[in-house]
Amino acid sequence: MKSKKSGDLLINIIMVFVVVITLYPFLNVLAKSFNDPIDTVKGGITIYPRAFTLQNYKDLFAAGSNLVRAFWNSILRTVIGAVLGPLCCAMFAYPLSRKDFICNKIFLRMLIITMYVSGGLIPSYLLIRNLHLMNSFWVYILPSLISAYNIVLIRSFMLNMPQAMSESARIDGANDLIIFFRIVLPLCKPVIATVMLYAAVAQWNDWFSTYIYMTGQAKNTLSTLQFELMKILDSVNTGGAVDIHSESLKMAQRSPEAIKMAITVVCTVPILVVYPFVQKYFVSGIMLGAVKE
Repeated sequence: MKSKKSGDLLINIIMVFVVVITLYPFLNVLAKSFNDPIDTVKGGITIYPRAFTLQNYKDLFAAGSNLVRAFWNSILRTVIGAVLGPLCCAMFAYPLSRKDFICNKIFLRMLIITMYVSGGLIPSYLLIRNLHLMNSFWVYILPSLISAYNIVLIRSFMLNMPQAMSESARIDGANDLIIFFRIVLPLCKPVIATVMLYAAVAQWNDWFSTYIYMTGQAKNTLSTLQFELMKILDSVNTGGAVDIHSESLKMAQRSPEAIKMAITVVCTVPILVVYPFVQKYFVSGIMLGAVKE
């Protein structure tokens, strides 16, 4: 009994240590984002701001005149991508999970090859241009609908599902579409929620698509939050692209740490708000989809 209590105490100490080292970096970023930028340069900020101020956030949103529109563009692409992406991946994974699908192994191998071999940036750019997706909102959505990793994850989950339900539904006259949408898809809720989180994070964090595929006026009207924040960060560091009117933001050019932390918080908080709603599915979606092939 004494050894069991000692073991439990050791586990609790280890878990507290893990929680501390996990939370500390984010709390440190949060504290610096609310701290005076000149004071931040002195160092010594831990998990609370030494000279509390909201000026970093005021300057951040004052510097980017297009931030509100870019924010809604990011929200829209994240929502659409997080809904359509997992659905398309699940529709791709379903026939690959069927043992009676003749080309099962061929398509699976072709899919897995794409996880290791990529066409590269120039062929991707030429493909997007030839598909007339340049300067279009759909360039954010269509290229990311299919993910090889997500398809393999969903397929592995489907392989662990009892086949008797699908067979009994087929005996009752159900076709593949009815079986997929009414039986398979509802049972895949944990892994679908996991893939939705992956897709949402990827869509939310992406700024490179705007940089590569948007030109001229479209780069303003269809810009994303991350791209606008990247421009502000570049301006703070180099005094370049963005016209800076705020005196304190001009001062921050000499000490950009606080502005960087504010940008990090603005990019991170929306995903942190969404995560608790899918967290209960996250572990089961990952683990059940990885038990066996």
